[in-house]
Amino acid sequence: MNYSSKDIAVVILNWNGKALLEQFLPSVIQHSAEAKIYVADNASTDDSVSFITEKFPEVEIIQNIENGGYAKGYNDALKHIEAPILCLLNSDIEVTKDWLLPVIEEYNADNVAIIQPKILDYKKKSYFEYAGAAGGFIDKYGYPYCRGRIFDTIEEDIGQYNENIHIFWASGACFFIKNQVFKDLNGFDESYFAHMEEIDLCWRAYNNGYLSKYVGSSTVYHVGGATLQNTSPRKTYLNFRNSLFTLVKNTDRNVLSRVLTRMVLDGIAGIRFLLKGQPLFFFSILKAHGSFYLSLPRLLKQRNTLKKKSGYYSSTSIVWDYFIKKKRKFNCL
Repeated sequence: MNYSSKDIAVVILNWNGKALLEQFLPSVIQHSAEAKIYVADNASTDDSVSFITEKFPEVEIIQNIENGGYAKGYNDALKHIEAPILCLLNSDIEVTKDWLLPVIEEYNADNVAIIQPKILDYKKKSYFEYAGAAGGFIDKYGYPYCRGRIFDTIEEDIGQYNENIHIFWASGACFFIKNQVFKDLNGFDESYFAHMEEIDLCWRAYNNGYLSKYVGSSTVYHVGGATLQNTSPRKTYLNFRNSLFTLVKNTDRNVLSRVLTRMVLDGIAGIRFLLKGQPLFFFSILKAHGSFYLSLPRLLKQRNTLKKKSGYYSSTSIVWDYFIKKKRKFNCL
């Protein structure tokens, strides 16, 4: 199939985000010619929906009946969309002129299922943004990292990651996926609520033979943390818990040893939070592990139904490389 921008549905998930829509929706409309634009509203209690209806009548609204977070919100909304290519776009993203064209070209040139553009920081536009940067990878213990961002080290964009390459996971901040692939994979795992669900989906896609790619010639700017701040204990809880969910469900082998190693590494992370005077984050990690252990029977049952594939991870631990060997940039790994 030869794709064009008419084949793309840009879907923005919204929950009480009128201010963000007012700021960023105009750029999406301006620079997304021919693509159909949707706002999927997660039962907002502000006047987001009436605002869109009045100011942007060309945008179609999908009204979800509850706030099911990122995962369920998109699962519910995307059932109503038939476009061949879906673009899941955060409400705090500024797109750029012709941002869709390199993505369409890549879909026409390569048998790829999932695509992510270059994601730069809206507040500091010469730097990569934390959530996705220049495409994601994962280590054997389930810790994600990106080209352009490893843990809290964020690189300046000096053209070092401009080329299009295959990646392991794409950021949910700006996430292109073929509609049929999304349906074949049964969408996002709704138990995640938010955070890491796109990594889980990409991992399941990889295990089923689908490819993900980074397209460096398409650029968007992401505010990041507009819904849940990076400094939020709630976000820490979801990230640690959902990372463990993803590891158990999808890793190819040695599940027990990897989980035991994660217990140690996450424990060290918790102690670091205590030493830094951040006890709420320490308790967030404890809570994450408690929730994970309670969920383990369900996760193992899911694991038994999912395909597995080897070769997805780096041969070493990103924690070891970053904290012990002091390799702070992707091109040093």
